[in-house]
Amino acid sequence: MKKMDAKSLVLLGLLSAIVVLFSFTPIGSIPIGPLVITLNIIPIAIAAIALGPTGGLIVGSVFGLFSFLQCFGIGIPSGMGATLAGISPFLAFVQRFVPRALDGFLVGLIFKGTSKAAGVSIASFVTGFFSAFLNTLFFMGALVLLFGHTEYVQGLMDGRSFLPFVVGFVGINAVFEMLASTIISGAVGTALYKAKLIKPDVKKAEQN
Repeated sequence: MKKMDAKSLVLLGLLSAIVVLFSFTPIGSIPIGPLVITLNIIPIAIAAIALGPTGGLIVGSVFGLFSFLQCFGIGIPSGMGATLAGISPFLAFVQRFVPRALDGFLVGLIFKGTSKAAGVSIASFVTGFFSAFLNTLFFMGALVLLFGHTEYVQGLMDGRSFLPFVVGFVGINAVFEMLASTIISGAVGTALYKAKLIKPDVKKAEQN
């Protein structure tokens, strides 16, 4: 694991601060029904692009922590989070924190692998997409795995299996998040590379 230099630490602090800002203000959250379209997956993707799996993990963990605090009305309140925390605070923490931390770490690995094969620019767009996709998959998967037996989630599922439930429940929310994350993360990642703030260890990462 490489040590972070001063520029990397500043960028990590900035991205973490953006996550906190998004968590405490309406800027990064668009409520739709029981769910919220979140833009916090974008700083996670950018951290993964610029700082690798470690950076993605740290910023993802910050998002996960504040996502859990929202269950108690700290920041932008979450109706679903409050209900889950009322059932089990510990499981609510796992469901809100682990998917976001894991998302950040994995998209860091995705960027690292994709940049070797296709270059930084394409890898940045791919990383942005997977940051949103995996966040939704892990979040909903943890919801069903940890709370699927409860009356609350059973009511939400209404007899549907996992995939139809996820598609029907988060449909337009997930599509919006994926589009926004792909476009913005790709553009920012490319700009950071051209500004020499990203220095891949592979020759094939040169851009057109």
